[in-house]
Amino acid sequence: MGGPSAEREVSLNSGRACAAALREHGSYNVVEVDAGPDLCAVLIDLKPDAVLNCLHGRWGEDGCVQGIFEWLHIPYSHSGVLASAVAMDKQRCKDIFRAAGLPVVDSIIVPAERVRGGHVMTPPYVVKPNNEGSSVGVYLVSDANNGPPQLDASMPEMVMVETFAPGRELTTTVVGQRALTVTDIVTTGWYDYDAKYKEGGSTHIVPADIPKEIFDLCLDYALRAHNALGCRGLSRTDFRWDEARGVDGLILLETNTQPGMTSTSLTPEQAQATGMSFPELCAWMVEDASCGR
Repeated sequence: MGGPSAEREVSLNSGRACAAALREHGSYNVVEVDAGPDLCAVLIDLKPDAVLNCLHGRWGEDGCVQGIFEWLHIPYSHSGVLASAVAMDKQRCKDIFRAAGLPVVDSIIVPAERVRGGHVMTPPYVVKPNNEGSSVGVYLVSDANNGPPQLDASMPEMVMVETFAPGRELTTTVVGQRALTVTDIVTTGWYDYDAKYKEGGSTHIVPADIPKEIFDLCLDYALRAHNALGCRGLSRTDFRWDEARGVDGLILLETNTQPGMTSTSLTPEQAQATGMSFPELCAWMVEDASCGR
Protein backbone atom coordinates (compact mmCIF):
# COMPACT_ATOMS: atom_id res chain seq x y z
CA MET A 1 0.00 0.00 0.00
CA GLY A 2 1.03 3.67 -0.16
CA GLY A 3 3.77 4.02 -2.73
CA PRO A 4 4.95 7.18 -4.52
CA SER A 5 2.03 7.89 -6.89
CA ALA A 6 -0.43 10.78 -6.85
CA GLU A 7 -2.93 8.36 -5.28
CA ARG A 8 -0.75 7.53 -2.28
CA GLU A 9 -3.26 8.57 0.40
CA VAL A 10 -6.09 6.59 -1.19
CA SER A 11 -3.79 3.57 -1.42
CA LEU A 12 -2.89 3.84 2.27
CA ASN A 13 -6.59 3.90 3.14
CA SER A 14 -7.25 0.90 0.88
CA GLY A 15 -4.38 -1.03 2.41
CA ARG A 16 -5.40 -0.34 5.98
CA ALA A 17 -9.00 -1.32 5.23
CA CYS A 18 -7.97 -4.59 3.56
CA ALA A 19 -5.50 -5.43 6.34
CA ALA A 20 -8.22 -4.91 8.96
CA ALA A 21 -10.66 -7.03 6.92
CA LEU A 22 -8.15 -9.90 6.58
CA ARG A 23 -7.44 -9.83 10.32
CA GLU A 24 -11.17 -9.93 10.93
CA HIS A 25 -11.40 -12.93 8.61
CA GLY A 26 -8.96 -14.69 10.91
CA SER A 27 -7.16 -16.92 8.42
CA TYR A 28 -4.06 -14.85 7.72
CA ASN A 29 -0.97 -13.34 9.29
CA VAL A 30 -1.09 -9.83 7.84
CA VAL A 31 1.87 -7.45 7.42
CA GLU A 32 1.31 -3.92 6.09
CA VAL A 33 4.03 -2.63 3.76
CA ASP A 34 4.30 0.98 2.64
CA ALA A 35 5.95 0.50 -0.76
CA GLY A 36 9.14 2.54 -0.97
CA PRO A 37 12.46 2.38 -2.87
CA ASP A 38 13.50 -0.59 -0.70
CA LEU A 39 10.44 -2.68 -1.63
CA CYS A 40 12.47 -5.53 -3.15
CA ALA A 41 14.61 -5.86 -0.03
CA VAL A 42 11.54 -5.73 2.24
CA LEU A 43 9.79 -8.48 0.26
CA ILE A 44 12.89 -10.68 0.21
CA ASP A 45 13.15 -10.30 3.99
CA LEU A 46 9.43 -10.95 4.63
CA LYS A 47 9.10 -13.93 2.26
CA PRO A 48 5.29 -13.52 2.03
CA ASP A 49 3.08 -16.37 0.83
CA ALA A 50 1.10 -13.83 -1.19
CA VAL A 51 0.82 -10.08 -1.80
CA LEU A 52 -2.53 -8.29 -1.77
CA ASN A 53 -1.71 -5.35 -4.02
CA CYS A 54 -3.53 -2.24 -2.75
CA LEU A 55 -1.36 0.23 -4.66
CA HIS A 56 -3.14 2.74 -6.92
CA GLY A 57 -1.84 4.87 -9.75
CA ARG A 58 1.56 4.78 -11.44
CA TRP A 59 4.17 2.18 -10.45
CA GLY A 60 1.62 0.16 -8.46
CA GLU A 61 -1.13 -0.21 -11.05
CA ASP A 62 0.73 0.04 -14.36
CA GLY A 63 2.70 -3.21 -14.42
CA CYS A 64 5.83 -1.96 -12.64
CA VAL A 65 5.32 -3.53 -9.21
CA GLN A 66 3.74 -6.58 -10.85
CA GLY A 67 7.10 -7.12 -12.57
CA ILE A 68 8.81 -7.09 -9.17
CA PHE A 69 6.42 -9.74 -7.85
CA GLU A 70 7.05 -11.88 -10.94
CA TRP A 71 10.82 -11.48 -10.63
CA LEU A 72 10.72 -12.55 -6.96
CA HIS A 73 8.21 -15.36 -7.66
CA ILE A 74 5.72 -14.00 -5.11
CA PRO A 75 2.03 -14.75 -5.85
CA TYR A 76 0.05 -11.49 -6.11
CA SER A 77 -3.51 -10.28 -6.58
CA HIS A 78 -5.22 -8.45 -9.43
CA SER A 79 -3.93 -8.23 -13.01
CA GLY A 80 -0.50 -9.09 -14.34
CA VAL A 81 2.18 -6.98 -16.00
CA LEU A 82 0.70 -6.63 -19.48
CA ALA A 83 -2.97 -6.12 -18.58
CA SER A 84 -2.01 -3.61 -15.87
CA ALA A 85 0.20 -1.61 -18.23
CA VAL A 86 -2.35 -1.51 -21.05
CA ALA A 87 -5.32 -0.66 -18.80
CA MET A 88 -3.36 2.20 -17.21
CA ASP A 89 -2.57 3.68 -20.64
CA LYS A 90 -5.99 5.17 -21.40
CA GLN A 91 -5.41 5.63 -25.13
CA ARG A 92 -4.12 2.09 -25.74
CA CYS A 93 -6.92 0.77 -23.54
CA LYS A 94 -9.44 2.48 -25.81
CA ASP A 95 -7.81 0.93 -28.87
CA ILE A 96 -8.36 -2.51 -27.36
CA PHE A 97 -11.96 -1.68 -26.46
CA ARG A 98 -12.63 -0.54 -30.03
CA ALA A 99 -11.10 -3.75 -31.41
CA ALA A 100 -13.41 -5.71 -29.08
CA GLY A 101 -16.46 -3.81 -30.36
CA LEU A 102 -16.92 -1.83 -27.15
CA PRO A 103 -18.13 1.80 -27.38
CA VAL A 104 -15.75 4.63 -26.43
CA VAL A 105 -15.51 8.36 -27.19
CA ASP A 106 -12.95 9.94 -29.51
CA SER A 107 -9.69 11.09 -27.92
CA ILE A 108 -6.23 12.36 -28.85
CA ILE A 109 -2.85 12.59 -27.11
CA VAL A 110 -1.34 16.08 -27.39
CA PRO A 111 1.29 18.23 -25.64
CA ALA A 112 -0.01 19.98 -22.53
CA GLU A 113 1.40 23.27 -23.82
CA ARG A 114 -0.74 23.00 -26.94
CA VAL A 115 -3.83 22.46 -24.76
CA ARG A 116 -2.97 25.57 -22.72
CA GLY A 117 -2.54 27.59 -25.90
CA GLY A 118 -5.93 26.96 -27.51
CA HIS A 119 -8.82 24.55 -27.93
CA VAL A 120 -7.56 21.34 -29.55
CA MET A 121 -11.10 19.98 -29.74
CA THR A 122 -14.51 21.58 -29.93
CA PRO A 123 -15.92 21.97 -26.38
CA PRO A 124 -17.20 20.25 -24.36
CA TYR A 125 -14.17 18.05 -23.81
CA VAL A 126 -12.13 16.56 -20.97
CA VAL A 127 -8.37 16.83 -20.38
CA LYS A 128 -6.61 14.25 -18.20
CA PRO A 129 -3.25 12.51 -17.77
CA ASN A 130 -3.05 9.42 -19.94
CA ASN A 131 -1.83 7.23 -17.08
CA GLU A 132 -3.34 8.29 -13.76
CA GLY A 133 -6.58 7.29 -12.05
CA SER A 134 -9.01 8.52 -9.38
CA SER A 135 -9.82 11.66 -11.42
CA VAL A 136 -6.34 13.02 -10.66
CA GLY A 137 -5.64 16.05 -12.86
CA VAL A 138 -8.96 16.01 -14.75
CA TYR A 139 -10.21 19.22 -16.41
CA LEU A 140 -13.72 19.57 -17.84
CA VAL A 141 -13.89 22.23 -20.55
CA SER A 142 -17.51 23.20 -21.17
CA ASP A 143 -19.17 25.29 -23.87
CA ALA A 144 -19.24 28.22 -21.45
CA ASN A 145 -15.45 28.44 -21.13
CA ASN A 146 -13.98 31.62 -22.54
CA GLY A 147 -10.64 30.04 -23.24
CA PRO A 148 -8.57 26.86 -23.10
CA PRO A 149 -7.83 25.21 -19.72
CA GLN A 150 -4.82 26.47 -17.83
CA LEU A 151 -3.42 23.11 -16.81
CA ASP A 152 -1.49 22.84 -13.57
CA ALA A 153 2.31 22.68 -13.88
CA SER A 154 2.22 19.18 -12.38
CA MET A 155 0.41 17.82 -15.44
CA PRO A 156 2.57 15.57 -17.66
CA GLU A 157 4.11 16.82 -20.89
CA MET A 158 1.59 14.84 -22.96
CA VAL A 159 -2.10 14.64 -22.00
CA MET A 160 -5.28 13.01 -23.26
CA VAL A 161 -8.09 15.16 -24.62
CA GLU A 162 -11.38 13.34 -25.15
CA THR A 163 -14.91 14.23 -26.19
CA PHE A 164 -17.11 14.83 -23.13
CA ALA A 165 -19.67 12.08 -22.64
CA PRO A 166 -22.82 13.45 -20.97
CA GLY A 167 -25.16 11.47 -18.76
CA ARG A 168 -25.19 9.32 -15.66
CA GLU A 169 -22.10 7.78 -14.08
CA LEU A 170 -22.37 3.99 -13.85
CA THR A 171 -19.87 1.33 -12.80
CA THR A 172 -19.59 -2.46 -12.64
CA THR A 173 -17.12 -4.68 -10.77
CA VAL A 174 -15.89 -8.01 -12.14
CA VAL A 175 -14.69 -10.66 -9.67
CA GLY A 176 -13.12 -13.61 -11.44
CA GLN A 177 -15.49 -14.16 -14.35
CA ARG A 178 -18.56 -12.70 -12.65
CA ALA A 179 -19.86 -9.17 -13.23
CA LEU A 180 -21.43 -8.27 -9.89
CA THR A 181 -23.96 -5.46 -10.35
CA VAL A 182 -24.32 -1.84 -11.51
CA THR A 183 -23.95 1.26 -9.32
CA ASP A 184 -25.44 4.63 -10.26
CA ILE A 185 -23.14 7.35 -8.87
CA VAL A 186 -25.01 10.54 -8.07
CA THR A 187 -23.10 13.79 -7.42
CA THR A 188 -23.94 17.48 -7.46
CA GLY A 189 -21.26 18.12 -10.07
CA TRP A 190 -18.24 16.44 -11.66
CA TYR A 191 -17.29 13.04 -10.19
CA ASP A 192 -13.87 14.31 -9.13
CA TYR A 193 -11.35 13.16 -6.51
CA ASP A 194 -13.31 14.64 -3.60
CA ALA A 195 -16.58 13.13 -4.82
CA LYS A 196 -14.89 9.74 -4.92
CA TYR A 197 -13.13 9.74 -1.57
CA LYS A 198 -14.68 12.25 0.83
CA GLU A 199 -17.60 11.21 3.03
CA GLY A 200 -20.80 12.51 1.46
CA GLY A 201 -19.03 13.38 -1.80
CA SER A 202 -21.40 11.18 -3.77
CA THR A 203 -24.41 8.90 -3.37
CA HIS A 204 -24.24 5.33 -4.62
CA ILE A 205 -27.45 3.63 -5.74
CA VAL A 206 -26.86 -0.15 -5.69
CA PRO A 207 -28.30 -1.75 -7.73
CA ALA A 208 -28.80 1.10 -10.17
CA ASP A 209 -32.41 1.99 -10.97
CA ILE A 210 -32.01 1.86 -14.73
CA PRO A 211 -33.70 -0.10 -17.55
CA LYS A 212 -32.86 -3.83 -17.52
CA GLU A 213 -31.43 -3.55 -21.03
CA ILE A 214 -28.86 -0.97 -19.90
CA PHE A 215 -28.18 -2.83 -16.63
CA ASP A 216 -27.46 -6.09 -18.48
CA LEU A 217 -25.36 -4.27 -21.06
CA CYS A 218 -23.15 -2.83 -18.30
CA LEU A 219 -22.57 -6.33 -16.93
CA ASP A 220 -21.79 -7.63 -20.43
CA TYR A 221 -19.49 -4.74 -21.35
CA ALA A 222 -17.59 -4.90 -18.03
CA LEU A 223 -16.84 -8.61 -18.43
CA ARG A 224 -15.89 -8.17 -22.09
CA ALA A 225 -13.58 -5.28 -21.17
CA HIS A 226 -12.00 -7.35 -18.36
CA ASN A 227 -11.28 -10.20 -20.77
CA ALA A 228 -10.23 -8.04 -23.73
CA LEU A 229 -7.52 -6.46 -21.57
CA GLY A 230 -6.51 -9.82 -20.11
CA CYS A 231 -7.37 -8.77 -16.56
CA ARG A 232 -7.19 -11.23 -13.69
CA GLY A 233 -8.79 -11.25 -10.26
CA LEU A 234 -10.81 -8.11 -9.80
CA SER A 235 -11.47 -5.07 -12.01
CA ARG A 236 -14.04 -2.28 -12.24
CA THR A 237 -15.25 -0.64 -15.45
CA ASP A 238 -16.75 2.86 -15.48
CA PHE A 239 -19.44 4.06 -17.88
CA ARG A 240 -21.39 7.15 -18.88
CA TRP A 241 -24.97 6.72 -20.00
CA ASP A 242 -26.92 9.39 -21.89
CA GLU A 243 -30.54 8.37 -21.23
CA ALA A 244 -31.83 10.33 -24.22
CA ARG A 245 -29.87 8.06 -26.59
CA GLY A 246 -30.84 4.73 -25.02
CA VAL A 247 -28.42 1.88 -25.76
CA ASP A 248 -26.36 4.11 -28.05
CA GLY A 249 -25.78 6.47 -25.11
CA LEU A 250 -23.79 3.91 -23.06
CA ILE A 251 -20.01 4.29 -23.43
CA LEU A 252 -16.98 2.93 -21.57
CA LEU A 253 -14.70 5.42 -19.86
CA GLU A 254 -11.99 3.08 -18.55
CA THR A 255 -11.26 -0.13 -16.65
CA ASN A 256 -9.59 0.04 -13.24
CA THR A 257 -7.39 -2.97 -12.51
CA GLN A 258 -6.83 -1.83 -8.89
CA PRO A 259 -10.19 -0.38 -7.74
CA GLY A 260 -10.28 1.57 -4.48
CA MET A 261 -10.98 -0.41 -1.31
CA THR A 262 -11.74 2.44 1.09
CA SER A 263 -14.84 2.95 3.23
CA THR A 264 -16.45 4.97 0.40
CA SER A 265 -15.29 2.69 -2.44
CA LEU A 266 -17.61 1.21 -5.03
CA THR A 267 -16.21 -2.31 -5.32
CA PRO A 268 -16.63 -3.40 -1.66
CA GLU A 269 -20.12 -1.90 -1.79
CA GLN A 270 -21.02 -3.95 -4.86
CA ALA A 271 -19.62 -7.12 -3.30
CA GLN A 272 -21.70 -6.53 -0.18
CA ALA A 273 -24.81 -5.96 -2.30
CA THR A 274 -24.29 -9.32 -4.01
CA GLY A 275 -23.70 -11.33 -0.86
CA MET A 276 -19.92 -11.11 -0.34
CA SER A 277 -18.71 -9.36 2.83
CA PHE A 278 -15.60 -7.17 2.74
CA PRO A 279 -13.48 -9.75 4.64
CA GLU A 280 -14.69 -12.45 2.24
CA LEU A 281 -13.79 -10.28 -0.77
CA CYS A 282 -10.29 -9.62 0.58
CA ALA A 283 -9.82 -13.32 1.35
CA TRP A 284 -10.94 -14.19 -2.19
CA MET A 285 -8.26 -11.90 -3.62
CA VAL A 286 -5.57 -13.48 -1.44
CA GLU A 287 -6.62 -17.01 -2.39
CA ASP A 288 -6.73 -16.00 -6.08
CA ALA A 289 -3.14 -14.68 -5.97
CA SER A 290 -0.62 -16.24 -8.34
CA CYS A 291 2.37 -15.54 -10.52
CA GLY A 292 2.22 -15.53 -14.32
CA ARG A 293 -0.93 -13.42 -14.38
